[in-house]
Amino acid sequence: MPRLTLLFLMLCGLIVSGCAQHRVAATPQKVETAQSADSQDGPAEPVATAMETGLPAIALTDDLLFQFLVAEIAGQRGMLNLAKEGYLDLARKTRDPRVVRRAAEIALHSRDQDAALELSRLWIDIDPESERARQTLVIMLIAEGRVDDAKPHLEKMLEGDNPGAVFMQFPTLFSRTRDTAAVHRVVRELAQQYPKLAEARYALAHAALIAGFSEEAMEALGQADRIKPGWEPAALMRAQLLAKSSRSDAMKFLSAFLDKHADARDVRLAYARMLVGASQFDEAHKQFARLASELPNSSETAMAAGLLALQMGKLGDAETHLSRALELGQEDGGAVRYYLGQAAEERKDYDLAASRYLGITSGEYLVGSRTRLASMYARQGRLDEAHAVLKAIEPANDVQKVQLIQAEADLLREAKDHAAVFALLDAAVKERPDHVDLLYDHAMAAEKLDRLGVLEEDLRKAIRLKPDYAHAYNALGYTLVERTGRLDEAAELLDKAISLAPEDPFILDSMGWLHYRKGNLDKAREFLERAWRLRQDPEIAAHLGEVLWMKGSREEASTLWQGSLRSHPENEVLIEILKKFKQ
Repeated sequence: MPRLTLLFLMLCGLIVSGCAQHRVAATPQKVETAQSADSQDGPAEPVATAMETGLPAIALTDDLLFQFLVAEIAGQRGMLNLAKEGYLDLARKTRDPRVVRRAAEIALHSRDQDAALELSRLWIDIDPESERARQTLVIMLIAEGRVDDAKPHLEKMLEGDNPGAVFMQFPTLFSRTRDTAAVHRVVRELAQQYPKLAEARYALAHAALIAGFSEEAMEALGQADRIKPGWEPAALMRAQLLAKSSRSDAMKFLSAFLDKHADARDVRLAYARMLVGASQFDEAHKQFARLASELPNSSETAMAAGLLALQMGKLGDAETHLSRALELGQEDGGAVRYYLGQAAEERKDYDLAASRYLGITSGEYLVGSRTRLASMYARQGRLDEAHAVLKAIEPANDVQKVQLIQAEADLLREAKDHAAVFALLDAAVKERPDHVDLLYDHAMAAEKLDRLGVLEEDLRKAIRLKPDYAHAYNALGYTLVERTGRLDEAAELLDKAISLAPEDPFILDSMGWLHYRKGNLDKAREFLERAWRLRQDPEIAAHLGEVLWMKGSREEASTLWQGSLRSHPENEVLIEILKKFKQ
């Protein structure tokens, strides 16, 4: 067979696809030989072009060709260890930078740290100006915990045209090492060489933060802001640092920053999200609405603004933002159509809601949309249609099967057929005895039939299976308060629930009701008012009103009950409390 240079072999090899499981791209280069293909006078000599590029002048033997093909085919078939060994040997023999690069990347994909480190060193030795080679070597050294060995290579990287961009890579480069003290020391030494570079202060702040030096991190971020006022990355890290000790302080900082730098959209987004986390929905809605107007082509921003508006009951705003998200191509498994359907349903435009739910024909929200549609039909008294909607769904997996069981239970609950609800969930729990959500639903169905022993058994099992299941602790604790005299046990359960979810309005409601049963009216009012601020639920209104009534604020209690009754005219708990106090 004709002899070819290795350079030509690489051209051929690069046409072949990369590893089947991990594709590695490379750039072919055009090459020519100094002698015609029909020459029989020995190996072809590489032309001056190859020498000028710094590529090795190596003739391709049959053995090299065979070894190259074996390694390449092994890679195509997913046999990464065989491909790695073949390329490792080829890299040592040829010292061709393209072969070395490919060998290094395959070694990384096959998770052979030693081989990848050896090849990275070889690569940088052959091609000392290669930015990719030096970055790969730095990554491997840091992964091995050899942070000090990586320092001279980092210095070399910083000597390039854009040291700021290199410093901004530091958090990612150092993310794989546990020696945070060494990282802090090395980054501080490197940053000292660039005292007027904001990115160097940022990298130092990150290194100080992960090493536990919060004050130094804060000082470095302050320096970054003085060097580059209004720079968002430093502001975002500062807010993150403040939030560790006080979310309120973090929000005050972000608000003040936006007063000075109104165009800082990443900061505004972070502020809006933090406001949501603090349940300050009105202000969060303003921030998201502003972002949506400033970023009219951002489907993600439109989606976020729409969801928040929907949660707040601003249905017109919700539909405007969600419709815009849909126009921009935001589908997300049918999420946009699902929430648009929910908005129409809450406006009592049931035909439009049904159309939107039925517009979801696949994806994550298919079952959710149909169960929502079935529930809507059931509330309209169209029970046969509701059951037909659920029966038409062919569940794709066990998760969807469980969702359909729960949806069927909801329909039966809507019809007040509590015995049928219990029977359905009883069969489901026997088939899936360790499914915590079904255990919870089964417990709630048992409560309707006064089977408190079953309820307690289910909820205690759910807690064993999922020790952080806050709502299971809450449900059991509330039942003990409402249906038994075991208030001390209830207190333990509710203390645990509130430690897991301190801002959950239903858990706060249960804790308030516990204090009411104990006769602690002031404490009860405190918890119940917190719960009501977070969620205007009719049962919370019923409990808070009773506490207010017993404290002598009868007019306030009556106003609260009547207002909640107008929004929830069929709520049983609210109706019972009104009968109790002859309202």
